[in-house]
Amino acid sequence: MRLCSLGALLLLGLLIACSKPDGPSLADRSGLIIDSIKSELAPDKRVALFTIEAFEKIDTVVLRGETDQLTAKAQLLASLNDAGIAYQDSIQSLPASYLEDDTLGVVSISVANIRSQPKHSGELATQATMGTPLRVLKKQGDWHLVQTPDKYISWMQGSFLPMNADTFQTWQEAEKVIYTNPYGFAYLDENMEHVVSDLVMGNIMKVKDENRRVYWVELPDGREAYVKRNEAVMLDDWLAEVKATEESVVETAFQLMGVPYLWGGTSAKGVDCSGYTKTIYFMNGKVLPRDASQQVHAGELVDENKNFKNLRPGDLLFFGRSATDSTRERVTHVGMWIGNDEFIHAPGLEAHVRISSINSESKNYDEFNLNRYLRTKRMLTSNRDILTLKDVKLF
Repeated sequence: MRLCSLGALLLLGLLIACSKPDGPSLADRSGLIIDSIKSELAPDKRVALFTIEAFEKIDTVVLRGETDQLTAKAQLLASLNDAGIAYQDSIQSLPASYLEDDTLGVVSISVANIRSQPKHSGELATQATMGTPLRVLKKQGDWHLVQTPDKYISWMQGSFLPMNADTFQTWQEAEKVIYTNPYGFAYLDENMEHVVSDLVMGNIMKVKDENRRVYWVELPDGREAYVKRNEAVMLDDWLAEVKATEESVVETAFQLMGVPYLWGGTSAKGVDCSGYTKTIYFMNGKVLPRDASQQVHAGELVDENKNFKNLRPGDLLFFGRSATDSTRERVTHVGMWIGNDEFIHAPGLEAHVRISSINSESKNYDEFNLNRYLRTKRMLTSNRDILTLKDVKLF
């Protein structure tokens, strides 16, 4: 199987080194191969697990760790064979076999917290809203390692309904509605007196019936409720009509004006900078990568010289630290251009979504972010690393 150019060079180097009596050990040779494959096929641990190590044991190596990248694992084993390295495969492939058939699921509450570690004190990595499908990779105690449709991998405790393939397919094929208000409720009866659940923009529920006033819905965990008809849309109709335009993304952005800042947040309850831009585009039919440092690689380059006259509403502006001779570029913030020398964003220091200006004469002039501006990318007219909701392939 063909390795990347870096991998080929590393492999050639270790084979040459092995011809010397004092060449690298089996574990070191294996480690070079592991690193080259990881660099090529699983470089971002946020979206691909490839935590494999090689331990030497007499004339062989024992491979330990885990991965959900089965193609990368197969290439690793083939490369070890090509290099003449005997190995014992003790790698755990994910999803874990002990999960049996329940390797899928659907988020069952309005907004589910997904953390970087399997504990409540773990960093809030991201969130997923009701109706979001999940791939379940493994379990630790009552925590599950899950993957969202944008491929983000983190830990969740409860808040979703595990499903086998058949149950998941039934959910996928059912008629559903999508909630389009920034925030609201699902009620116990048509009188709207008792709340069953709160709701946020993007929540998806099954439809059981409807009339002129309400949708009778079923939440993913089986709870039944009523949703005001003017606050939701039939999902199939919405998917057929939704289109990301300059006007539509700006309108969505303003619907979330003033929402509080929350590290890891992706809903009307709280957003971080990239969670905000991701939510804007999601509600207009496009799925962006989760983090600013991932979003910067998507879309079409518009500017990297502060030539703001070329920007159009909906373009994403990226901020951070430029690369130097000794350090890499570091993207730490993102906002969305809305025209009139202004961009809208979720800055942590301001604690809520707000509008900033690049114009030094403006009252909302943002000198801090202007000084750390890196580039602008256009998402509306590009498909690079961007999916439409219609095209998302679910596990």
